[in-house]
Amino acid sequence: MTRDELLAFMRTERYAVQASVSSLKASQAAVVGIAIADTFEIVFDTLGDSRKATNLRANPAVAFVIGGTRDGDERTVQYEGIADVPSGDELRRVQEIYFGIFPDGRERLSWPGLIHVRVTPTWIRYSSFNAQPPLILELKADSFRSG
Repeated sequence: MTRDELLAFMRTERYAVQASVSSLKASQAAVVGIAIADTFEIVFDTLGDSRKATNLRANPAVAFVIGGTRDGDERTVQYEGIADVPSGDELRRVQEIYFGIFPDGRERLSWPGLIHVRVTPTWIRYSSFNAQPPLILELKADSFRSG
């Protein structure tokens, strides 16, 4: 599997399970709408007072599970990264990535407290159990910047 094929697979999914940890070390997970940049950054929106946003401000480590939702397609991506809330030109850049997948996100800009979270990947594991033997591919941070 090439880098571009992995990116294409990840982009077939509009939603992912996002996991974070609270300041009390309690786990929390939510389904979020995702957009994926060419550099494998994930962008999603949420309210600034949501549990996930509160968790990520205290501890920016975040994980996602992408895929595995279609009958007969046993492919998933496990993704770990570091979250931040960009501002200025970077905010506009990640919003455009997000709006490319969720055009209705522009309407949510009027919601009080809405933020856009950018996640920079640190580790990605692709697993395909469609193949025998299964195909497992792990990428570390330096693999995401090329291309």
